[in-house]
Amino acid sequence: MEGKIFQGDYAKRQEYISNLLGIGQTFDILKREIVIGDKQVSLFIVDGFLKGEVLEKMMEYFYSLKGQDMPDTYDEFIKKCTPYGDIITITTQEDFIHYVLSGLTCMLIEGYDEILAIDLREYPSRSVQEPDKDKVLRGSRDGFVESFMSNVSLIRRRIRDVNLTFEVLNLGSSSRTDISLVYMKNRVNEKALNIMRKRLDEITVDALTMNQESLAEVLMPRNWWNPYPKFKYTERPDTAAASILEGSVIVLVDNSPSAMIVPTSLFDIIEDPNDYYLPPVTGTYLRMTRVVTTFVALFLTPVYILLLDNPGWVPQWLDFILIKDEMNIPPLFQLLILELAIDGLRMAAVNTPNMLNTPLSIVAGIVFGDYTVNSGWFNSEIMLYMAFVAVANYTQSNMELGYAIKFQRILLLILTGIFGWWGFVAGVVLMIVAFFTNRTMAGRGYLYPLIPFDGHQLFKRFFRVSLTQNEKASHQG
Repeated sequence: MEGKIFQGDYAKRQEYISNLLGIGQTFDILKREIVIGDKQVSLFIVDGFLKGEVLEKMMEYFYSLKGQDMPDTYDEFIKKCTPYGDIITITTQEDFIHYVLSGLTCMLIEGYDEILAIDLREYPSRSVQEPDKDKVLRGSRDGFVESFMSNVSLIRRRIRDVNLTFEVLNLGSSSRTDISLVYMKNRVNEKALNIMRKRLDEITVDALTMNQESLAEVLMPRNWWNPYPKFKYTERPDTAAASILEGSVIVLVDNSPSAMIVPTSLFDIIEDPNDYYLPPVTGTYLRMTRVVTTFVALFLTPVYILLLDNPGWVPQWLDFILIKDEMNIPPLFQLLILELAIDGLRMAAVNTPNMLNTPLSIVAGIVFGDYTVNSGWFNSEIMLYMAFVAVANYTQSNMELGYAIKFQRILLLILTGIFGWWGFVAGVVLMIVAFFTNRTMAGRGYLYPLIPFDGHQLFKRFFRVSLTQNEKASHQG
């Protein structure tokens, strides 16, 4: 029965729909039978999605209708007898299943072929508080939540323009997940938008179980060996709105508290909202600090291993960096063990109850910072450089990029420790290959605006220009 809603008299249609939805078998789908005027009506509702106050007022109005008030046609009923504005007419079984399971209140009315769907939804949702991962020193303190319409409202609140467009579609034969493409019609990157539409139309999946990650993996299947992210994610509506105004396409997925930005490049991913909430000089300083810190964190330990293997390369004024104490464990193994230990501590902190997080962190810091050196497992110089690397990882707000840099650093460590100078060069070459083989959604280079070269855009990636100049450039683009 994939076409029209089951035809027949009211009783047969009601029975068929009740069996279709499993009324009586699943407790959260409810059926309520009432009389409006002189007509029998069945309401089909998902418990937990219902805005009870609005339904109560609407039912009060319905109960006041008399038999002579009920029109003979469905169109006249909608015009004269429905006090609530957000109404959808359902004519097919597929649409009926989608709307009722999405939380709409569906009404089967005796004598009418169509089914009326009224949007009285109120999804369970947390407050739109600032996301923990994308905090700013100054600026807006709201953030995306798991509620699809709340996220749409947060963007619409910032862009009051008729060119702002929200295209909605569903993916997943079982999950029927709502997805929205958000863009400005007069500024959007048309190539990226058309590619997104085409790929979304071609996707056939059962469910997007992990929301945006599931969508990203079916949109652009990545090479398992290339860890660099293909998309930029943000939990901040101000960042999403700014990207839309710059011509990007934003992808919102229901049940996900973040937005996917398309297309993106490495230089887009390393940008941070703090760069724009502070004056240009301060924003440029913070941006350059973050870039330099990330660069040093990538090469610090591999270069240190290279210098320990070749002490003759170390200038006399840098002799203090060499390890003078006895080494019970080779430096390469010390660094690799600490790389794993840092991630172990991070996962332990995530899974530790809040009341115990601080004391256990202090204990872990004492044990790993002091006792491991005194016991001879690690040398103090190794601990110092790995402490810098661990802290430097948090200067990068994008977690995927942070782990990509970590994997490249480990690869450089292993190759340098085994093959020396040639291994270090090979690791750098592999890293460059990973950059060049990582494509964006619009086919533009991952290193844009460096490759292909765009001097004006490259300047803006390193130096924070005034917001008025940035907006003017976006309008001209």
